[in-house]
Amino acid sequence: MDLSTADPDSVLDTLDRRLVCALQVDGRAEPGRIAEVLGVSARTVTRRLGRMRQAGVLRVVRLPDVEDAAVGALLLRVRVLSGRVDAIARALADRPDVPFVDVMLGGHEVGAVVLTDAGSRDRLLYGQLPATGAVTETTTHAVLHAFADAGQWRAGYLTGEEAAALARPAVPRPAEPPPLDDLDRALLERLGEDARQSHAVLAAAVGAPESTVRRRLHRLDGAGLLRTHATVDPRLLGLAVDANLWLDVPPGRIAEVGTVLARHPRVHGVFATSGPANLLATVFCPDHGELYRFLTDTLGPLGVTRAETTITARAVKRAGVLLRQPPGRP
Repeated sequence: MDLSTADPDSVLDTLDRRLVCALQVDGRAEPGRIAEVLGVSARTVTRRLGRMRQAGVLRVVRLPDVEDAAVGALLLRVRVLSGRVDAIARALADRPDVPFVDVMLGGHEVGAVVLTDAGSRDRLLYGQLPATGAVTETTTHAVLHAFADAGQWRAGYLTGEEAAALARPAVPRPAEPPPLDDLDRALLERLGEDARQSHAVLAAAVGAPESTVRRRLHRLDGAGLLRTHATVDPRLLGLAVDANLWLDVPPGRIAEVGTVLARHPRVHGVFATSGPANLLATVFCPDHGELYRFLTDTLGPLGVTRAETTITARAVKRAGVLLRQPPGRP
């Protein structure tokens, strides 16, 4: 099957989806380990994962710790003139400090996550965006707390027993970040581009013995620094609707509601925020009917006082990965 041109809703069969889910649990899992848990051959696992990765529909990258990433993160909603949304989305996606960019339904809004220092943040918000004639309005939300992010989401094609068998031992967050030297940083940077690189490939890339690389990765893993994310178009997993829910919650219930939503299988991110809303939940649903049921059956009983729903028309960049676009789209 040609993954580069096929209808997204028909590309991944059940086994492919289960393989993606296996990498959601552990992005560096060896093919033999995945094969044993899923009851297929290691050759099949290698061939199928290789095909998806070669076609560009699946990427596995390292993510920073969710608490580290949340500190200082900004959520941008950028309103643009008609016909200029692609240019603004591409400009934001080209920035290394912007790991997530979406074009929202309607073609007049770009959503983005910004992880940067104060100087770069100010230049973007007060200089570059206002100077762009295509931008009509920018709303900025600061992340105050992260209850869950994309690296913790699971698509649900594995049983509980399978997910547990693939899961790596839980690593407690260290009280103090471990000291990193140039080799550690080089390895983490390489894994941020492709977290499934072998020890041998990493060793060649950073110019260190393979035994040293293996030892360093073991230490970094023990410090909780090898969290991974399997980046894939959710439509390939049967989830056609990607929505942002900007919620108003009574301040005394933010922690309770955020924690409950973080456990929901449809939710792939929950953040307490500054700005007009105080909680953002991002959800994947099979269709609009399921999104409606989420709003009524899940949010209703939680005491949410207001919910603004925006739907993603197109994901441009996820977890630092520029996503391939359908044929004919710029």
